[in-house]
Amino acid sequence: MLLEIKVKPNASKDEILSFKAPNFLEISLKAKAENNQANEALIKFLAKVLKVDSGKIKIIKGKTSRKKIVSVENLTAKEISEVISL
Repeated sequence: MLLEIKVKPNASKDEILSFKAPNFLEISLKAKAENNQANEALIKFLAKVLKVDSGKIKIIKGKTSRKKIVSVENLTAKEISEVISL
């Protein structure tokens, strides 16, 4: 499953700000957008929220951008929607 994610680094806490089905997320992260910190924090945060191993999450596009395409192995859009349901 591919997710479109807009990241807001350097926030006060890690949280999902919005979710638009089937695959768009806006996420704030405490990590700074320096030295790959925000990307690593994003992967750890998604792994925790989606209850998957962080090795199953990969940033496909946008490693240096706030807009990213992220691949999550072994999850469907329906499963992700159920887990995230804001």
